[in-house]
Amino acid sequence: MTADVPLNTRLPMPVLIAVLGLGTVVVSMMQTLVVPVLGLIQQDLRVSTTDATWLTTATLLAAAVCTPLAGRLGDQYGARRVLLAVLALTVAGSVVAALSSALPWLIVARAMQGISTAIFPLAQSVLRHRLPAGRLPAAMGAISAALAIGNGVALASAGLLGRESTSDYHLVFWLAAIVSGLALAATAMVLPATATSGVRHTDWLGAVLLAGVLVLLLLPLSRGSDWGWSSPRTLGCLGGALLLGAVWVDVERRRPDPVVNLRIAARPAVALANLAGFLLGFAMFMQFIGVSAVVQIPAAPAGYGLGASVSQAALEYLLPPAVASLFAARVAGALTRRVGARRTLAAGSATGVAGFALLAAVHGCTTGVLVGGVLVGIAVSFGFAALPAVLLDAVPLTQTAAANGVNSVFRSIGSSVASALLGVLLATGADASASTPAAPPAEGRFTLAFALAGAAFAVVAALALPRRRRHTRIASQGATPGAPSSATSAGPLVARSGHPATTTTARQ
Repeated sequence: MTADVPLNTRLPMPVLIAVLGLGTVVVSMMQTLVVPVLGLIQQDLRVSTTDATWLTTATLLAAAVCTPLAGRLGDQYGARRVLLAVLALTVAGSVVAALSSALPWLIVARAMQGISTAIFPLAQSVLRHRLPAGRLPAAMGAISAALAIGNGVALASAGLLGRESTSDYHLVFWLAAIVSGLALAATAMVLPATATSGVRHTDWLGAVLLAGVLVLLLLPLSRGSDWGWSSPRTLGCLGGALLLGAVWVDVERRRPDPVVNLRIAARPAVALANLAGFLLGFAMFMQFIGVSAVVQIPAAPAGYGLGASVSQAALEYLLPPAVASLFAARVAGALTRRVGARRTLAAGSATGVAGFALLAAVHGCTTGVLVGGVLVGIAVSFGFAALPAVLLDAVPLTQTAAANGVNSVFRSIGSSVASALLGVLLATGADASASTPAAPPAEGRFTLAFALAGAAFAVVAALALPRRRRHTRIASQGATPGAPSSATSAGPLVARSGHPATTTTARQ
């Protein structure tokens, strides 16, 4: 392992977390800010709902394709360098969006903004290289809090903007440009260069094949409701994803330095983290989209909605869970340090089960929606804080960013599945007895959606509970000869229980 500057370069922990946290705010802002203003964009550009949803699809595809590659490049060339490149592209995309009044350019800009998803795994890599193990849980909790801040800023700004019928959606993108520009400047001026793996070979073939697999998988999940789930395009994409995925697996197994190390991905702790990431993304989007939809349904004809406006949905029903996530993240960091990442993940997931049970039972009640949403927000925050810690002692130091990048992709896939499933449920569940021109979905469809999300959290809780205590094996594969091990570079690793590990060296 090499570094552009010595690894013992001192940077106060609060400064490090502030810089990385600002970058992480950008991640959640880019994911959230456009959703509440899609109606304004559709009205201003005079495009169909199908065309407008490409603004979210493009972001999702770019995030899924670029995040694992950016993570691997961060391990190879240093997380700081890749962070600067990602932030620069995000700033450029935000400016293009702010200046654009044509849908094609907005789609391109949103794809550029989607690359920002890579910031989160890169930030986790920087933390692992710079901080001792005892401080990592608190630092990861603070970074998770930054995700909640980004969601809150995006929802608040979009909600305030939506109060005026003549509002200009470009203002949201200018805000994104300012925040991402500040993050870029702070990273460039404050963050020192980070360690590299010393490996300069990049698995471009594996990266291209993985990008193809993800595009073929996520495109029908995002567009299936418009194309038709049994249409040739949908089935062709899904079949192509399976075939290309088999080719990619064969290629990655033969590569000395693959973009995704499949042997590491098969480790139980890594597989658990990725499955939990998928289910966490699924549940998070079920809450975000489901609550937004159910509260905006007029109560009079449907018999269960709350009749909220777009701005009310953002400020009164979606913002409180984001605020709760902010405070819960700090608690999650402290809890991870005391009882371990897996127990923290299990506790958060149990909270999510309770939240979705409440949403499924009383989603026609303002108090029920608020309390249920807050509980889900706490659960998501616990998950974001705990998952990087679960991965921490399961992967070598030189694979940290890549492993977290793959985990982010699993969350994106889970979010896509939730969006697609909810679209199917709400589209096919219209209540024909309603006397409105556009009949709202039958109430039972929302109940089913929230129940499925609660079941996802229940699975995570069951899988996360530790079965037995085991000593951590210090992962050293991927390090260059004579380089310090993970234990010496980042302090003692955290065991699967979350406590400092017994340094039993493993042969790998």
